Amino acid sequence: MSSIQRDIIVREVGLRDGLQIHPTFMPTADKLTWIQNEFQAGVGEIEVTSFVPPKLIPQFADATEVCQGALKHKDLVVSALIPNLKGAQRGIELGVRKLNYVVSVSKTHNLKNVRRERDASMQDFKAIVDLIKTLPQTQRPLIGAGLSTALGCSYEGKIAVTEVVLCAEQLLDAGADEIVVCDTVGYADPAQTRAVLKAVLAVAGRVPVAAHFHDTRGTGLANVTAALDCGIQYFDASLGGLGGCPFAPGASGNIVMEDLCFMLDAMGLKTGVNLDALLSTREAMSKSLSDLKLYGQLAKAGLPNGFVSTYQAQAA
Repeated sequence: MSSIQRDIIVREVGLRDGLQIHPTFMPTADKLTWIQNEFQAGVGEIEVTSFVPPKLIPQFADATEVCQGALKHKDLVVSALIPNLKGAQRGIELGVRKLNYVVSVSKTHNLKNVRRERDASMQDFKAIVDLIKTLPQTQRPLIGAGLSTALGCSYEGKIAVTEVVLCAEQLLDAGADEIVVCDTVGYADPAQTRAVLKAVLAVAGRVPVAAHFHDTRGTGLANVTAALDCGIQYFDASLGGLGGCPFAPGASGNIVMEDLCFMLDAMGLKTGVNLDALLSTREAMSKSLSDLKLYGQLAKAGLPNGFVSTYQAQAA
C-alpha cells in the first residue's frame, strides 16, 4: 500500500468520533475487522480510539486491545485521541504513531468538552510536547492539534477568525506537527471555510493543515471543495457518516468517507482508496451497528455506469 500514489490523504475517524456517542458497545473483534478492512481498502490513517476514562465513554474501554490490534498493520498510521497528559502517556506506552489533541476555540465548548479553561488546555498541550521531546527520536509519535469549533459553536455561535489564528499560533509555538481545523457542529459554509483556512495556512508555514467537517447542515462536501481551493490535502471523514460531539448540542455526523472518496476520485484526485472495497467495508461494519442509521449517497446509488476510478487506473 505504501507504493500507491495519493494526491489527497483521507483519514478515518469513525471508530472514535463516530462511536463516542453510540450507547451500544461495539465488540472489539468487530472494531479490529473494521480497521483491517478499511486499511486494505486503501485508507492509510485511522483514528482507532480515544484514551478517555471508560466511566465517561464506555465505548473506549478496549482502547488498549484496539490499539495493539491496529498496530499489527505495518503501514497503517494508527492515531488516537488524547484528552490530556495522562492519555498521551498511555498512547506513548502503546506505541501509537500519532496522538491527536483537541482544543476548542470556543471557550464555552472547551469547558463543556474537557472541563477546563482553554488556557489550561494549551498548557497541557505544551506539557505533552515536552514529554514527547524526552523520547528517543525514533520513538516519538507525531502530535496533531485539532482546533475544535473553529468554524462555529452551538453555545457561542460564530467564531472570530482572529481567535482561530490565535489558538493556531499557540499550538504551533508549542510544537504541533499538524493543525486540524474542525467544523465540530457543521456551521461552516464554503466562503467561511476559505477565510479561516487561508488565515491558518498563513501562520502554519510548513506545518500541515488538515480539515475536519461535519455535514450537519448539508454543507460538508461543499466545504471540502473550498478547502481544496486553499490547497488542503488532508481530510477527516467517517464510514457511513457516523459521528457527533456529546458536548455540542445539535452536532451530527462527519462527512461520509465513501462520498468524499468518490467526489475526490471523480475530480481526478488520487486517494489510493478502492471504492468497491470501501463500500464492502461499510456493509460489513453496518452489521455490527445495525441500530445506527448510516448516511451516504454512494451506498444508495452505486458507482456511475462506466466509471473508472483513479485506483483502477493505477492498478491497470
